[in-house]
Amino acid sequence: MARQKEKLLTAGDLLRLNSGRIRGELIQGTLCETMPAGVRHGHIVVNLTILLGGFIKPRRFGWILASEVGFLLERDPDTVRAPDIAYISANRLPLDADLPGYYEGAPDLAIEIISPSDRPRELYHKARMWISFGAPLVWVVDPENRAIEVHRPNQPVRHLAEDDTLDGSETLPGFSCPVRDVFEL
Repeated sequence: MARQKEKLLTAGDLLRLNSGRIRGELIQGTLCETMPAGVRHGHIVVNLTILLGGFIKPRRFGWILASEVGFLLERDPDTVRAPDIAYISANRLPLDADLPGYYEGAPDLAIEIISPSDRPRELYHKARMWISFGAPLVWVVDPENRAIEVHRPNQPVRHLAEDDTLDGSETLPGFSCPVRDVFEL
């Protein structure tokens, strides 16, 4: 018996599903459901959001967005991915914009935090995916080892340990913080 071809979803389908309490990303039209993260993961999201927000907001540099915000990366079939934290500069998305749907394109900074169910190699590939779609900077945060990988186009991955300093490079000039602060309670 012939197997019926699976119907590919669109970004619009995913937006409707998300409003119906189904969480996930769309990878070339296929839904990949995501599960809620743990407390440590959420704590790191908050720490980074506070650190980045305290730098970005007073300078009116742009948007700091927490998880659940989708980025429409390609169409037909559609791919919508959601980093744990994202930054979009005001040059690319004006501060007075009202965007009810997904942002079309990659963020200026995508931050991925490794969860217990994630394989570090998967997050490495996701970081490279963000770069391939135009993100100039990606941080992969490793709570277990209290370390951060910094990904940039055409450059080797930088590995930062707890005693190192994380900076925003050209994407967020002037931003820096000790890696240790990302994990502080």
